[in-house]
Amino acid sequence: MKHLDVVALTQDLPELNLHKGQVGTIVEVYEPTAFEVEFVDLNGQTYAVETLTASQLMRLYYAPLPQTA
Repeated sequence: MKHLDVVALTQDLPELNLHKGQVGTIVEVYEPTAFEVEFVDLNGQTYAVETLTASQLMRLYYAPLPQTA
């Protein structure tokens, strides 16, 4: 995952009031497995910015991926 990738949570994080499936954008990469993710509502208002690990996220794709052999 890299800067500005769109990601979704893979688990509930009730202590942060975030839930599996919520969508955010990576706004900072701290390490290969640690990211700051911004969550924005449909009106463009940020409702959370949290540091999360790769295991808590999945990258979303909006186009076909290249085929691999």
